[in-house]
Amino acid sequence: MKLWQKNELEVSSDIQNKIEEFTVGSDKIWDVYLAKADVKGSLAHACMLSEIGLLTKDEFLLIEEGLKEIEVIIDNGDFILEDGVEDVHSQIEVMLTRMKGEVGKKVHSGRSRNDQSLLDIKLFLKQELIELSGLMKTLFDQLQQLSEEHKDLLLPGYTHMQLAMQSSFGLWFGAYAESLDDDLEFMMAAYNVVNKNPLGSGAGYGSSFPLNRTQTTELLEFESMNYNVVYAQMTRGKSEKMVAMALSTVAATLSKMSMDVCLYMNQNFGFISFPSELTTGSSIMPHKKNPDVFELIRAKCNRIQALPNELTLLTNNLPSGYHRDMQLTKECLFPAILELKKSLEMTAFMLQNIKVKSGILENEQYDSLFSVEAVNGLVLSGIPFRDAYKIIAQQFEENNFTTNKGIEHSHEGSIGNLCTEKIKERFYEKLALLDSRR
Repeated sequence: MKLWQKNELEVSSDIQNKIEEFTVGSDKIWDVYLAKADVKGSLAHACMLSEIGLLTKDEFLLIEEGLKEIEVIIDNGDFILEDGVEDVHSQIEVMLTRMKGEVGKKVHSGRSRNDQSLLDIKLFLKQELIELSGLMKTLFDQLQQLSEEHKDLLLPGYTHMQLAMQSSFGLWFGAYAESLDDDLEFMMAAYNVVNKNPLGSGAGYGSSFPLNRTQTTELLEFESMNYNVVYAQMTRGKSEKMVAMALSTVAATLSKMSMDVCLYMNQNFGFISFPSELTTGSSIMPHKKNPDVFELIRAKCNRIQALPNELTLLTNNLPSGYHRDMQLTKECLFPAILELKKSLEMTAFMLQNIKVKSGILENEQYDSLFSVEAVNGLVLSGIPFRDAYKIIAQQFEENNFTTNKGIEHSHEGSIGNLCTEKIKERFYEKLALLDSRR
C-alpha cells in the first residue's frame, strides 16, 4: 500500500500496476542515491518536531535510534527499495515504522514528499559538488606539476589547424589547469544555489504547524534557506540546471584536452605517447595504439555538455508548483555526475603515465613557427613593424626564410611565463571558500 493511499481498496489491479511501472520508471534506481540524505533530513526534521512539541522527547529518541540503524544499513550497501514501495522517502518511513512502531508514522508531520525530494536532492548535490571539486583539485595539481616539469620543452602552436607560433608543453598543461580554475567558479555558483534549505515549504505552500525552519537550516548545515515557500518548490529543476551548467564547463575542459591528446598521439604529430597497456589495438592492424580512453572521455563529456539544454527542455514553461515532470531530472543529472567523476579520475590516471617528446621543433618543417620572432627581431633593431612584417613575408614568398632556432629557444617571452603559483593560489582560495560554506 502506498503512503498516500486512503484505503486498501485502492491497492492492486493490473491497471494500477501498469500505471505504477510507467510513473515510477527508473526512479527506484536513482532514489537509492538519496537514501543517506533522506535519513539526515528526517533526523533534523524529527529533532525540530520534538522542539515544537509535535513529538515527545522519548518519541524523538526512538526515531533517532531507528534512523541511525537505517543509516548503518545504507552504509553497508544493504538498502533497497522493496517491491510495492514507491520511493526512498516511503521506504525509509516503512522501515522506521517496522523497527519502532507507530511513532514512525509521526515523522512525516509538517512535511510533503515535495519538500523531502527537494531537500534530499540538495543535500546530495552539495556532497557531489564537494567531491567533484576534490577530483578537480587532484587533476589541477597534476597539470600544474606537469606544466612546471615540461616548461622548457617546446611544442608547435596552431591556429586554424595551421602552424602558428612556438608554444611549450608547460603552457599546454598549464592552460588546462587554469581552465579548471574557471570551472571551479561555476561549481561554487552551483553550490551557492543548492546551499539553501527548502525543508518546511511542504507541498509548496507552507504548513500551519509552527515549524522552526531556522533550526533545520542549522542542523542540516545549510548557509541559508529558501524563505518563500512557493519559490522553494520552484528551485526544483533550477538547482539541477545550475549543477548541470557547472558539470558542462568541466566537461568542456576535459573534452578539449582529450581532443588535443588524440591529435598529439597521431603519428603525423607524435608529440606525446602512453604505455601500450593504456592504449588499445586493432584486430587486423598490428601497429595500432589507439587512444580509446581519451576518445571515450571526449564522448562522455560532449554528452554532459548537452545536459543543461536537456534540463531546460524538460522543465521549460512549467507553471509554479510541483509537477511530476521534475522526477525525470534525476535520470538526466545523476548519471552525468557519475560519468564526470569517472572522467576526472581517468584523466588524472592517464596523465600520470604521459610521455612527452623533446626536440620537436628541431625538425625543419616547424621553421615557420619562428616567423614572428624574426619580425620582432627586426623591430628590436629599429625597423617599423609593418616594414619588418613585409620583409619576413617576402622571405617566405621567395622560400628563403631562415631562423636561428638557438636564439629563439633562449627567448623567454610568454613561453616561460606560466604563473603557476598565482594560478594555484587563486584555485586554492576558491577551494577554501567552498569548504567554508559546507
